[in-house]
Amino acid sequence: QVELVESGGGLVQAGGSLRLSCAASVLTFSTYNVAWFRQAPGKERDFVAAIGRSGDITYSPDSVKARFTISRDAAKSTVDLQMNNLAPEDTAIYYCAADRRAITLTRWNEYRYWGQGTQVTVSS
Repeated sequence: QVELVESGGGLVQAGGSLRLSCAASVLTFSTYNVAWFRQAPGKERDFVAAIGRSGDITYSPDSVKARFTISRDAAKSTVDLQMNNLAPEDTAIYYCAADRRAITLTRWNEYRYWGQGTQVTVSS
């Protein structure tokens, strides 16, 4: 069983930055593929970014690719999401997810373990 805890969310003005962090309860977190998803009220859960076990493979959709960066620290069992130039449409609850067997890394139903989420609110 893997427990994930997100942190770093908050309220920021448009154009600002936030750094989200996902901390895992296991020392073997480096053997898991990890992704960030977000869900705004009344909308579907969207893929934001993913990183492979080794950390050298990352994915993100075009909508955030130039602004968001995912990274991992194997020693700390954490995966971070650096978000720059935030816009109001980035407002959502951001979730961290992990799974050893995720294949595409971009589909929410590939991930077994989920955090409780952290709220990100961007004001205009």
